[in-house]
This record gives sequence, structure tokens and C-alpha cells, in this order.
Amino acid sequence: MQQTDRTPGRWSLPVAAAVNGVGTGMYIPFTLVFFHYVTGLSFTVVGTVLTVTGLAGLAALPAAGAAVDRYGAKPVQYVLYGVRVAGFALYPLAHSLAAFAAVALVTAAADRAFPAVQQSLIGEVARGADRDRLQAATRALQNGGNGAGALLASLVIAFAGPTGYTWAAWGNALSFAVAALLLRPLKPLRASAAPARRRAGYRLVLADRPFLVVTGANFLNALSYSALSVLFPLFLLEWLHAPAALTGSAFTVNTVLCALAGVYVGSRVRRAGARRTRAAALGGTLFSAAFAAQIVLGTVRPASGAILGVALGAVVVVYTLGELIHSPAAEVLAVSAAPEEARGRYMAAYQISWSLAKAVAPSLFTVLFAADGRLPWAVLIATSTVAAALLVRVEHRLPADAVRPVPVTVARGDAPAPAGHSVAA
Repeated sequence: MQQTDRTPGRWSLPVAAAVNGVGTGMYIPFTLVFFHYVTGLSFTVVGTVLTVTGLAGLAALPAAGAAVDRYGAKPVQYVLYGVRVAGFALYPLAHSLAAFAAVALVTAAADRAFPAVQQSLIGEVARGADRDRLQAATRALQNGGNGAGALLASLVIAFAGPTGYTWAAWGNALSFAVAALLLRPLKPLRASAAPARRRAGYRLVLADRPFLVVTGANFLNALSYSALSVLFPLFLLEWLHAPAALTGSAFTVNTVLCALAGVYVGSRVRRAGARRTRAAALGGTLFSAAFAAQIVLGTVRPASGAILGVALGAVVVVYTLGELIHSPAAEVLAVSAAPEEARGRYMAAYQISWSLAKAVAPSLFTVLFAADGRLPWAVLIATSTVAAALLVRVEHRLPADAVRPVPVTVARGDAPAPAGHSVAA
């Protein structure tokens, strides 16, 4: 007898992601101020340390990917949660430069590796169209958690003053510990077929040209994700001379829509039978439409605050719709295109595209903006368009079940897969 492919406790993953989002949201919106008050070090020192350790933390990605392939994603996820718990618990005690740098480096390594391991975990606990559902739910609840965490931290700091930053740090540690506990019921599915026990290493990833094209396209689209946090406020304040309050409103609209509409939009895309490559390309096209509207606004520069506010709101809605369509499709496309025996390494390589885009975006946007405030948007239109074309062009070279989600069934009584894989590092 057949049944839909499910695994016990798999919905604990989106719930854990929501709690993880609370922890992340408690410090991301005011990172420099947060660490300045928690450690007592100057803003300059804090900024330098966070930049250097953030880049150095990328070195953890290859090791995390190899560990996932050897031991399974869930044990590695536990380790990363443990590191983050310890890191945020220790931050208020790290008053010296050396202590802060050490804690920041270890925590940054865990933060950089976390998304790749979580994507691998989604690949282990769901298959076919279920991966799309799980990815959409995980992202929606994590976005909701981010908003709740930011609000909670703001309230704590408002009532407790600078001491509230210390309480927020310990709150972060607690949230990550709770998120780890929520993963306990989660067990991986049995492998769909016994994979070849290849001594793969990262040479397998580097030889997979279609996957590298998918990763390159994601780098181009990842620049668009940085636009809302880096370029949008700069453009709004310095080019349009709009009220600063509109920046906060844009973030609020984006966060609320991601949290409330993510699952619905994802389900509509699946019901339409869209290929993941085409859905990701459509999301990039919507990014381009939003960026084109920014160029129009930057050229017209409406004098009416009401007109400008409505127009910017519409831009954010289109941009967010692009994000809701692109993100689940692109992430699950990468997970499904990776061979099971090397999924951890594949996801580590894929995650580098996100990390590099985040590192490049601030300097790229500011240099372009110095020439003309509309120029960064024009470049983003080009990168989004190229990314969409690459995804459509490469789809025939990707595994069929990666491109088009299909229902997966297994016989009753199938046991969970073993936690690890014997793939050499």
C-alpha cells in the first residue's frame, strides 16, 4: 500500500526555524549598537571585528558540508545551535578585544554554516513537492520569528536601557537552545535509492557544471535580496529625500508579507505546476520590475509625500512577491539537484553564493550610487535578468525531479534513513 512520503516530526523544523528567527531578530536590526553595549568596546572596534570574523567564518562552510555528508544534517545542526548558545551566553562577558574576537569568530562560523546545514536537513526529511511546502513554511515562520524577535528586543531595551542588550544576548542563547530541543522528534527519511559510495569530496561539486550555473544565478539574485536592507534606505534618504519613517515601513511591509503570505504564495505556485527553474526566474523578473519602478521614481521624484509613500509601498509589495516566489523554488531546486551522498557539500557551495553577495553588495551599491542614484537599480535589473535566463537555459541539464516537483510515495513501514553517510572528506 502506498502513502504520501512523510517523516515523523518534520513540522518541528518550521517551528524551530521560527524560534531561531526570534533569536536572530533580537540582534540583527541593530548589530553594531547591540555588540557595543554588550561588550563595552567602541563602535569602530566592534565593526572591524564583525567584518573580519564574518569573512573568516566562511571557512567553516566546507567543513560543515563534509560533516553533513558524513554524519547527517541533524547532528551538525545540533552542534551549530550549541555553538550559538555558548557564543551569545559569553558575549556579555567578552569585554576584552581578544575575548570578543574569539567568541565572534566561533559564532560567525556557526552562523555562516547554519543555512547550508538547514537546507540539507530539509533535503533529508522531505522529498518531491513536500520539500517545497516545508521550505515555504520554514521561511515564513522564520520571517515571523525575525519580526517578533526585533519587537521583543526593542521592548526589553526600551524598559531596561543599555542593560537590556545583555538580557537580549542571553535571550538569544535561550532561543537557540529551545530551537535545538524542538528538532528532537525530527528523523530523516530512508534514502530513495542506495547511493553510490563515491569518495566525492568537493571535486564532485566543481565538476557539476549545471549546479554551478544554478549557484552562479543565485549569486546574481542574492544581490537583489541585499537591496532592501542596503540600497533601499540609501536611495530613499539621499536620492528621494523621503522621510526616514518610510524605511521602517518598508521593512515592516516586507516582513509581514513574508510571514503571512509565504505559504499561500508557495502553494499557488505549486498548484500551477510551475517548474522550479521557471518559478525562480519569475521571482527574478518581479525583482527587475520593482527595480525598474525605482528608476522611474528616482527620475520623477514625486513632490507629494503621499504619492511617494503609496508608490514605494507598491514597489515593496512587488519586490516581496518576487522574494516569495523565488526563494522556495531556488532553494529547493538546489537541494534537489544535489546527489544525496554529497548534499552537504553541495549546499555548502551553494551557500557561498549568498555569503559573497552579502559581502559584495554594500561596496558595489555605494560605488554605483555615487555616480547616479538610479545606476544600482539598473545593474540589479541586469543581474536579475541574466539570472532568470541562466535558470531557464540550464533546466534541461538538471535532474528532472529537481526541476519539476512530483508527489513521492513510499511503502508503509519504511524506516528512517541512517543518520550518516560514508563519504570521504
